[in-house]
Amino acid sequence: MKELDTVVLTHDMVEYGLIQGDVGAVVHCYADGHTYEVEFVSADGRTVALLTLTDADIRPLHQNEILHARPLMSA
Repeated sequence: MKELDTVVLTHDMVEYGLIQGDVGAVVHCYADGHTYEVEFVSADGRTVALLTLTDADIRPLHQNEILHARPLMSA
């Protein structure tokens, strides 16, 4: 994964109001090649969470997938 890639959360992180399948953007890649800063935003562009995640937490968004909208959870 590289900066500006769209990624998908692989598990719930309810403490941040995120659930598996939420879509974010890689905003920074660390030198180890397995750690990333990922931003998750609401439909109006407000940052919901900016998290340091690893390959175990995210995966690339595939071209044959569809995006889905849902209400924000309380963190």
